[in-house]
Amino acid sequence: MEVALKNIVWKEGKYFVAQCLNVEVSSFGETKESALSNLTEALELYFEDTPIDQVQPVENPEIVTTSISNA
Repeated sequence: MEVALKNIVWKEGKYFVAQCLNVEVSSFGETKESALSNLTEALELYFEDTPIDQVQPVENPEIVTTSISNA
């Protein structure tokens, strides 16, 4: 069974972080491509123990900025 997963990637310091929005799995790498490749590997390992039908669908993700004050 194949499932399409939605992922996000961002630069954090000198590394890129890749995170899957459907399940709690993330990884990192020195390039965007390596971060995504590492994420794919992490997801394959994750789904060795978790049924793929546990994937939560994510539709139209949107980046939203929230401001908070620190007391």
